[in-house]
Amino acid sequence: MPDTNVELARRGFEAALRGDFDAIGELLDPEVKWHGGDPSAVGACRNRGQALAFMRQSQVISGGQFELVDVVDAGDKVVVIMRPNSNDDPAAVSANLSTFRNGKVVEMVHYPRAEDALAAARV
Repeated sequence: MPDTNVELARRGFEAALRGDFDAIGELLDPEVKWHGGDPSAVGACRNRGQALAFMRQSQVISGGQFELVDVVDAGDKVVVIMRPNSNDDPAAVSANLSTFRNGKVVEMVHYPRAEDALAAARV
């Protein structure tokens, strides 16, 4: 039985925590888009190579600075909710809304507020 999008997203976040960029690369479509709401903005990632380079450079997740709070299923989309490690402040929770196609992430949109990502996913 194929993995669900939620399982794939959890596996991707765990790989990021380990710094396993090969595993993350396997989950990303070659033309994945990763941005904060504007795919044409400066700094937006437009393919797998750019997304992996950004992850390697930032080391935000692999540096242990974030922890997974929840992964919410929204059909072909998944909301990955995270917060800074050891921070119980609910306002500090952010999220990525990831869109899957054929078992690969084709787009990730970062939301500084998790509730905005949930609303965008219509959850």
